[in-house]
Amino acid sequence: MRRGGWLGRILIIVLVLFLMFCISAVFSDHEPDLLEGQERNYPWTQPEAEEETVQPERPAEDQTPDTIEPAEGEKSGDSSVPSVPAEDTVPEESYFEIHFLNVGQADAALVLCDGHAMLIDGGNNSDSRKMYAYLEEHEIGHLDCVVCTHPHDDHAGGLAGALNYATADAALCSVSEYESTAFSNFKKYLTEQGVSITVPAAGDKFSLGSAEAVILGPVGNAEILNDMSIVLKITYGETSFLFTGDAERGEEQAILDTGCDLKSTVLKVGHHGGNSSTTYPFLREIMPEYAVISVGENNTYGHPSEGALSRLRDAGVELYRTDLQGTIVCRSDGKTVSFTTEKKTTEDLFQHRERTVTPVPIVPEETPENTDEETAADRENQTEPAVEPRTYTYILNKNTHKFHNPNCPSVGQMSEKNKEVYVGTRDEIIAMGYEPCERCYP
Repeated sequence: MRRGGWLGRILIIVLVLFLMFCISAVFSDHEPDLLEGQERNYPWTQPEAEEETVQPERPAEDQTPDTIEPAEGEKSGDSSVPSVPAEDTVPEESYFEIHFLNVGQADAALVLCDGHAMLIDGGNNSDSRKMYAYLEEHEIGHLDCVVCTHPHDDHAGGLAGALNYATADAALCSVSEYESTAFSNFKKYLTEQGVSITVPAAGDKFSLGSAEAVILGPVGNAEILNDMSIVLKITYGETSFLFTGDAERGEEQAILDTGCDLKSTVLKVGHHGGNSSTTYPFLREIMPEYAVISVGENNTYGHPSEGALSRLRDAGVELYRTDLQGTIVCRSDGKTVSFTTEKKTTEDLFQHRERTVTPVPIVPEETPENTDEETAADRENQTEPAVEPRTYTYILNKNTHKFHNPNCPSVGQMSEKNKEVYVGTRDEIIAMGYEPCERCYP
């Protein structure tokens, strides 16, 4: 019994040693030998993992990669990253241009982008043939949109001619009804094409190819129709263009009060450069690099006014004028703009030009009794009798600085505190800083 007990114990010890050897072999197969001085880390002895701190991603303009592989044909070493967001880029084959047509004392601009076209105003009634011919010359048979900033004849007059040549998808105007032959003809051609006038609201947006347009005004109602002009901003890449119709200081201030983004590369100056538009606060928000005035040569309104020209000069803009340079074409590549003009001029574009009136020669009537006896000396001593200028009665609006014929419909809409009766000459009133009403043409 003793011998059997010892043998059992020996077998148990041998078995235990065998098992220990096997376990050692398993560990040697799965984990390499530790280097001298190296400690083995087990999961339960490892310190708690620290939470990874995620750094906020910097805006694209702050990111500067360590290296940038130059594109084919690009010089190496230029590792700058464009700071322009993706939405400010334009497609490679894209193009954009604005034609400020020379339509005299009126407005008309043709906007072209990537095969799309938009017409903003159409000049006077007498410009209908010109609008037709210009679209025909440039093969613009379709307009995505026609914008009539407001229904005065010098903006709506030639739109009928344009629509007689080209079809349109949409038409925008600040009003849908207005009593005038020009506006009636405009609506007539729209109706024939199955298009009705849409009165847009501030904040409305639409696209024209790669460009985007946003309506900034009018904001609410106004006492005068000029202050109901559609104000439109077009953005193409990093460049932008602001059209203000005939907006005067009232609408300019109303738009400023909305806090909208007015900053623009090019400003189409309001109301043909009239003194009641393009105020300093408005200019400060726009900060234009270029300005275009659509105005008639030697016009009866004295446009562009000395005040507006002075403010534009103070703003440091590069100025263009249709009365001195004809039709003006502005092109953009999405980053910069360039201009070409129909005519060259050496005149100072910021110089106010006084209206010149060509005198009508007075031919004295022949008197038979003096014909034979009149001497050369007698003829030299003759003086023409002074002609007194004719005076008229006008109604002045002391708020808007417009003057009207007494029977003008606008007179009935004036408040009594702003109304003043003036008897004198037209030139006297203009010298006082007043502008003639564009409704009654006094």
